[in-house]
Amino acid sequence: MTYLLEIRDLQVRYGGIAALRGLDLTLEAGETLMVTGPNGAGKSTLMKAIAGLVKPGAGRIDFDGHLVTGRAPETIAALGFSMVPEGRQAFGSMTVLENLRIGTGMRRDRLAVAADLEYVMELFPMLRDRAHVQAGLLSGGQQQMLVIARGLMAGPRLLAIDEPSLGLAPNVTDQVYEALMRLRRDRQLSLLIVEQSSTRAVMTGARMLMLREGRSVLEGDPRTLTADAMRQAYFGLEAV
Repeated sequence: MTYLLEIRDLQVRYGGIAALRGLDLTLEAGETLMVTGPNGAGKSTLMKAIAGLVKPGAGRIDFDGHLVTGRAPETIAALGFSMVPEGRQAFGSMTVLENLRIGTGMRRDRLAVAADLEYVMELFPMLRDRAHVQAGLLSGGQQQMLVIARGLMAGPRLLAIDEPSLGLAPNVTDQVYEALMRLRRDRQLSLLIVEQSSTRAVMTGARMLMLREGRSVLEGDPRTLTADAMRQAYFGLEAV
């Protein structure tokens, strides 16, 4: 089978600390994969390695048929990978519209860019209402919607989002996930979502990959996994 994203034996170290230890991962075109696990499991390191922001010590990453291990972030982005980093990172002194236009920096298809701008403003109506407001004046939830929309403006085949619910109220998180699931439905966009909790994987019907201490400890459809199995994998407990 040909995968949109395929990772084999990925290893990343920060000095003497192993952040990823021989990780394998696959993602099909149009699929949603939720990567979960406790703090320090290696989730954000995985995202950064795919994006080219950290260099693996070993292993390989293939994206859309191209070997991208250790390649420059802009090269990987040009192939159709877009990442929404943890902590939102909107450009606070720039307007909402200016933030969105930054996402189009590598595109030359002006008609498609205009269509995507209309789409994201329909997906998140707040963006149209506050298009000329500085991003730093938006609420946390509004900034999260903005950076997701900015990631979409790059025209990706795979959108990777690191902790989209971090610091958000439950009702705002629901709105963000409703938009993500609409993207999956409307555009058959591949989604790679990092969340600490497995709850959202269950709610969205995404395939789940749980990490602990840089290794995969559980994988599958979370709706078919028992609560005990997920608890044991998450906390590193022995089966009773």
